[in-house]
This record gives sequence, C-alpha cells and structure tokens, in this order.
Amino acid sequence: MILQLNKHPQEAIAAIDAMENILTYGELVDFSNEIGTLIPSRSLLFLLTENNVGGVAWSIGCLNSGNVPLILNAHIEEGLYKNLFEIYRPSYLCVPVVMAISLTSYEVVTERYGYVLLRIGLEACPMYEDLSHLLPTSGSTGSPKLVRHKYENIEAAALNISTFFQLTKEDRPLLVLPLYYTMGLSVVFSHLYVGATILITNQNMTDRAFWNFIREQRATSFTGVPYSFEILNMMRFFRMDLPDLRLLTQGGGKMPRQLNLKFAEYCRDNGKQWIATYGQSEGTARMAYLPAEWAVEKVGSIGLAVPNAELSLMDSEGNLIEEANTEGEMCYRGKNVTLGYARKREDLLLGDERNGFMRTGDLAYRDEDGCYYIVGRIGRFLKLFGMRIGLDECEQIIKGKFPIECACVGTDERMVIYLTNGQYAQQVKELLVEKTKLVASVFDVRIIDEIPRNEAGKILYSKFNICLLYTSPSPTRPEPIS
Repeated sequence: MILQLNKHPQEAIAAIDAMENILTYGELVDFSNEIGTLIPSRSLLFLLTENNVGGVAWSIGCLNSGNVPLILNAHIEEGLYKNLFEIYRPSYLCVPVVMAISLTSYEVVTERYGYVLLRIGLEACPMYEDLSHLLPTSGSTGSPKLVRHKYENIEAAALNISTFFQLTKEDRPLLVLPLYYTMGLSVVFSHLYVGATILITNQNMTDRAFWNFIREQRATSFTGVPYSFEILNMMRFFRMDLPDLRLLTQGGGKMPRQLNLKFAEYCRDNGKQWIATYGQSEGTARMAYLPAEWAVEKVGSIGLAVPNAELSLMDSEGNLIEEANTEGEMCYRGKNVTLGYARKREDLLLGDERNGFMRTGDLAYRDEDGCYYIVGRIGRFLKLFGMRIGLDECEQIIKGKFPIECACVGTDERMVIYLTNGQYAQQVKELLVEKTKLVASVFDVRIIDEIPRNEAGKILYSKFNICLLYTSPSPTRPEPIS
C-alpha cells in the first residue's frame, strides 16, 4: 500500500477539514479496499475535487486501489472539461454530491465522503502498468496535455519532502493549495507518509473563519505560492499571534525579493523556519529547497537539490557546466521525475520517456556554495535591439519598486507590460528605460482590471496571447458540469 498507510496507527487522524469532517488512517485504508471492489482495477476516471476530507479520501483511495485518476478542479471551466472528456473518454467520473444532481444519464455506483462515483459506460482504456495518476500541466487552460505520474514518483516525493522538512506524525500542516495542483498533492503525500494530520480548507485567506481554523486546529505549517504570501502580507500576518505555526514554505514560482526577505527575517526573528522550494509538476512538485539557515543570506536562491536527487546545468550545446556563476539550463535527476506527457488517450499506454532525468526549461546559475538561482524561463526572453531582456526579471524590477501587480509579454519588436494601476504607467516605463537602456518606444504599458491567474496564483501568460479572452470548444458529448 502506497505511503505506508497501513503501518500507521489506524485510529490516528489523517485529515480534518474546515467543515469538521474527520478521516482516520484506518478509514482511509478501508476505503481504498472498498474502491477496489467497486471499480475494475486499472480503470481511468475523472476525479473532480474540492479541498475537503472527501477529496483526500477519493484521491488516495483511487491510487491505492490500482485505478488511475485524472485529478481536476471540481469547478473546472466547462470548455476545458468537455475537451478533456472527448479526448480521454474515462470509464468513471467522481464529483461532489451537489454536482451529480444534473448528471442523470450516468449510473450511480456509490456515494461516499460527500462525492458520487458515476459509471460513464465508455470502454476501458489500456494504460501503462506503472501509471498512477494524471495532472493537468501547470497553468494550462485549454490544452489536453497531462503529466503522467508513476507509483515510484509518489513514494520518492513523499520520502524526499518528509526528509528535508523533517516531518513527523506530530505535524499538522495547513492545506490551502488545491489537490489538483501538484504542490497541494505533495503536501498530502509527504504528510500521510509520516502519519501526520492534514488540516484542509477551501476558505478564503481573507476570511475570519480561515484564521479561526488555523488557531483552533493548531496548524504547524503553511505552504503557499508567491501570491499566497502577498495576501498574508496584506493581512498584517506579521502582527498575528500564531504560536503553533513553526514552518512557512513557499513554492510555485519566484517570489519578489523584498517580500521573500521580509518573511525570511520574520521567521528568523520569531523562532520559525522559512524554507523556499522549487519544483514542477513534471518532477512531482519539489525538486530543490533552500535550507532555513540560508533563508536571509541567500534570499532569492532555490538552494540545493532535494535529498536523493541531483541538479546540474547544461549549456546550449548540451555540455555540462562545472563553473560557478555561469548560466545554463537547469537539469534534474531523481526518482520523482515523471513518465512524460499525454496529449491523447493512446499516450496513456506509453512507458517511461524520461528515465529519471529532465531538462527543466529554466535558466539558472550556481554560486560557489552550490546553491542555484533561477534567472528566468528559456523562452521568457525578448531580443530587443539586439539585447536579450528577461521578462521575468522585468516583472521583478517593477514589483520591487512599485506596489502593483504586473505581467510582461511581447515579441522581439516590443515588450507589453500589463498593470492593474494606471497611475504608475509612466513611472514603470521610465524605470524600464533606465534599467535596460532601451528607448521608451519599445515599451507598451497597458492597464487591465486584473492579472489573469490560475487557482494556484500563477500568471496565465497564454491569456494575454489571446487578448485576455478564452473561447470554449464546441459543445461535445459529455453532460455539462455545473
């Protein structure tokens, strides 16, 4: 059984949610076995989850029963759901009870933990024997491309993360990131692995109930993306009395330097740990971490490879870079590297295309202590008047100077900077002219109401490429999800 679930005290609590629902390790083991009697082994199902006990029970239960779930947002955009359904044609669908009311043409198999399992009636899908589950690629809005995970990825990620965070059964992590997001799922894997109790909430971080839940349940750690910590900063988090909260950990993209430093110094001065991490869904979430003792000294670094893994740099010719402070594409080797992608149903039969090694697509350098620093994404650069300009770097420059949200895109002819506050438009243009030494006409500043982001807070750059509009695919065969 994955994650050693049957080796923990079966009466111990595995998860508690904001609605006061409780799931024990024994119940999770029994439910995994129950699913095995309801669904033929190696069935493909779409699992539409919310952040609650039921979401954890069904996610882990499906994995443990030998079935293969595509884990999705229960409130997925309808056009994307239809597109995925038509391409992958699952045999089963599992949704929250309230959503099942409208799905009358599907056969109800069972109702458990606030979710309903439905039999679609489509033929079984041949799948690779080690395929464990599927996740959407980070930030995808209309793409059918999925990340294919294997069982070894789950175990490796759980071991790696629990090791460098030094997790124990006494931990009570707060899960605010969604289950269908790779880092949210990694919080579940790593803490179930050690027998801890996961505190799950889908409450808004600005609600009083959210903070009451943290205090009442004595949360010991908080995992967030940069956007999460921007909200905490606005909520006057640094004035709060949270004596049980011992660990703050960040992933999901580069954080503004000053905000990163603010949290690092707060943790240092208040007996807590601040650990920045780096990862991708293709690497089962966490691939690098910055030890807490370096949080202030090396602010902005992603640190070292997680235990049992290796980071390296490669130049444009594919040669290994040995020197310090030399930029190259960052590569990763470890047992948490996933099988590859699926773009169509037939791809679920593919084997391991990566064999434990992946090129991350991130441009980075390594300092004299072996700590890595991300410079930007390969492809997130423009060549303006012959000069290479990093779009991610420009965003950091703007956010480091002004209290605004921004997103930079463009072509090799012009950079377009989207802002949410028009009063800074001229100042932003002048700042970029000063920093890049380019003429003002190469910068086009546009004002929009909101920077488009996914549920995990990552900017959806693809939205800008299609004029901030999303056109749903034509109506298709499956019933609408509402």
